[in-house]
Amino acid sequence: VNNRYPGVYLSASARARTQRSMRDIKEVIIHCTATSEDATVSAIRNYHVNVCGWSDIGYHFLIDKYGRVLHGRPIEQIGAHCKGHNAHSIGVAYIGGKDGKDTRTMLQKNALRELVFWLRTIFPNGSVRGHNEFSNKLCPCFDVQKEYGIKEE
Repeated sequence: VNNRYPGVYLSASARARTQRSMRDIKEVIIHCTATSEDATVSAIRNYHVNVCGWSDIGYHFLIDKYGRVLHGRPIEQIGAHCKGHNAHSIGVAYIGGKDGKDTRTMLQKNALRELVFWLRTIFPNGSVRGHNEFSNKLCPCFDVQKEYGIKEE
């Protein structure tokens, strides 16, 4: 486990990539995958690449129902998770949220809180927002501002 990524297992090459100069991050945007809680990162990546036509999975981090923080797209790369905000944001999704319901387990909630805290230490000027603050969607199926209360004005 790399202490820079709570609960995330990164290869040496992935660690080296993240130590390079970063993009100017202004937002951490929270999502749900709008899938069952049992969906896998590979299935989500497959959907994003083969159905959406993206180059990779859209999110930078995903959190499974066991609270494991999983690496998606490298954070130094622009994501594909929130139209108009991808260039200056990090996309974090919990696996679940099907049918517009907050299906987060307690383990997911704890891991999400820890990951958001860690990202805020790396990007202290970045606000934390829900995808639904930028798009007419239910995602992430909970009120990010009510839960975290750290929106920058």
